[in-house]
Amino acid sequence: MLQKVFLLLLITAITACSIPGSTPDAAYEHAPGGALAAAISVDSGLVVVSSVENGIAVWDMQTQKQRYQWRHQGEGNNLVASTRIAFDNSYVVTSDREAFALWSLSTGEPEGFWRIDESSIRDIAVADQGRGILVGRGNGKVMFFEPQSGRRLEFLGHQEKINSVDLSPNGFYALTGGNDFMAYLWDTRSGQVVYSFSHPSRVTKVALDVQGRYAFTADSKNNARIWDLRTGQQVSKLHYLQRQKIFSAAKFSEDGKYLLTGSPSRGLSLWDVKSGDEVSSWMVTPRRGSQPQSAVVYDVAFMPGRQVMSHSSSGLTEVWSY
Repeated sequence: MLQKVFLLLLITAITACSIPGSTPDAAYEHAPGGALAAAISVDSGLVVVSSVENGIAVWDMQTQKQRYQWRHQGEGNNLVASTRIAFDNSYVVTSDREAFALWSLSTGEPEGFWRIDESSIRDIAVADQGRGILVGRGNGKVMFFEPQSGRRLEFLGHQEKINSVDLSPNGFYALTGGNDFMAYLWDTRSGQVVYSFSHPSRVTKVALDVQGRYAFTADSKNNARIWDLRTGQQVSKLHYLQRQKIFSAAKFSEDGKYLLTGSPSRGLSLWDVKSGDEVSSWMVTPRRGSQPQSAVVYDVAFMPGRQVMSHSSSGLTEVWSY
């Protein structure tokens, strides 16, 4: 059941502090106490960061000024653990375990707040113009919801909890992966499966190429694969030595040549789409004073001039060259 209520909106403007570092080209501290979740726009111009103390902050990467600050609740600690930015930079969707919200990036105003009584929210995505929101849940169900019309479609193809979801910019296609060892590409207009991708262990991360060329699916062991969405056939398998490797972020380059990934253990890697070979790798900066020295890479993006961007649980947005 969905209940729509109004959100409290807090808008402030502050300047970010630049953190010098020997490895990244640049580093910006956007959550001094550490981040719970983060999203970077496809054009790398915006970063949305969720932190316990400061709620949800929207940062302009050109001016290094905070554009908006939001909260799901008016008081108390912020618990938003998932956030996504629409491909066209029109809307942001945020979620805690029980509710999700849609925010306009043009006005800073909330479009609505919806609470889910059945099962916890595991991952979320949003289409251009906020026309569709995809919600993956702990009971194995995936909901596609259209805020303007109120239309709701539930995808019941998965048998166990959902770990990762992604949505095409137009909102017509969803990619979902779960603990049932399966990833599905399916049509949000009909609920019909377009392709199914089987893995030997639970699927922990999925990502769609915004141009509609490729899909990325990765499991909890050593199977991370890139698929051709025109044929449903495998393009490549990522080559790495670890017997187990988890991916926490993934994004394809605009030209379709590269895949950029992040991991829960500070790892940031650039891969050749056709061969699956690793082209470059980095280690993001851990949170100051943390023991052990670690950080989860929440999101990644490509920048002009052979640079990439990452944001991690350390609260740092960092820029890297390759």
